[in-house]
Amino acid sequence: MSRPTVNDLAKAAGVSLATIDRVLNSRPGVREQTIRRVNEAIERIGFVRDVTAANLARQRRYKFAFVLPDAPGEFVTLLRSAVNEAAAGPIVDRMDLTVATVPPNDPHFLVKTLRRLGASQIDGIAIFAPETPHVRDEIAHLKESGVAVVALVSDLPNTGRDHFVGIDNIAAGRTAGVLMGRFMRKIRGSVLVLASSMQARANAERRLGFDQVMATQFGAIEVLPSLEGHNDPETIRRIVSAVLDSRKDITGIYSVGTGNGVLVDLLKEMGRDQDLVVIGHELTRNTRRALEDGALDAVINQDTGHIARSALRVLRAKTDGIDILSSQERIRIEIIIRENLY
Repeated sequence: MSRPTVNDLAKAAGVSLATIDRVLNSRPGVREQTIRRVNEAIERIGFVRDVTAANLARQRRYKFAFVLPDAPGEFVTLLRSAVNEAAAGPIVDRMDLTVATVPPNDPHFLVKTLRRLGASQIDGIAIFAPETPHVRDEIAHLKESGVAVVALVSDLPNTGRDHFVGIDNIAAGRTAGVLMGRFMRKIRGSVLVLASSMQARANAERRLGFDQVMATQFGAIEVLPSLEGHNDPETIRRIVSAVLDSRKDITGIYSVGTGNGVLVDLLKEMGRDQDLVVIGHELTRNTRRALEDGALDAVINQDTGHIARSALRVLRAKTDGIDILSSQERIRIEIIIRENLY
């Protein structure tokens, strides 16, 4: 049996096709009684709207934007490249895509960028940024204006965003904890934790998951307070070398976020690149080289291409008011070691 059409729906509701179009697209000028009659007819005949066909008929174009940090880290560069690659592929059919970059520690500039995009009648925005009161307020304003909002890589759970696209960072931290604990089982010692900033939710969640596992499964291993490098090579060198010089019992390093290239180079200079268990995040040129050389023992990765494509699919679904396919949009945690690099 074929699916009911809009003609069937108009007949069942006793209204014109023009009225059906207004109700399905939430346009003004229709009485509440008529809207109720159409919705009752939808339930009665089992009408399912074909959003794709409707958008094709109206020649609908989507206006989406990515807001990414203008940071030097390799992971951000990979993410920007993945977005550009997705923009050149078939997934952006009937999409107008904008990529805006903002300074990583300037929430006021970020808010101005969001306001500018919101004023351009944008349909949806994917954001990779820290959650601050200013950002929460501006995202709330975007949502009130009907803009779909997706958080990338680091979640913005208190902003009312529509969806988060990225790995479960607590689970990623727990994964790092299991790897660290098992790799250190015979050597003991303590663990140095290096992060770009603990104000970044992704870093805080990874540290939380790491501590959960280390405390419950590997309690004999001491985990030191987090060091924050703030994406500055000289700061990373100074603070890490100072702790390694003063704590001879350190046998493991957990690199929570960026700065892996600087860390590995420093360990090589100190002659410590082979006698420490080092776990990091994100498979980049530097972390790949470090895995090959044995300076890194494992990398916990997320597929940037999947993130970019998933964000676009989710934005389109949220704009159309349809459900997403959860299994398709789940970003999986990958464990990369030297033996499975290729």
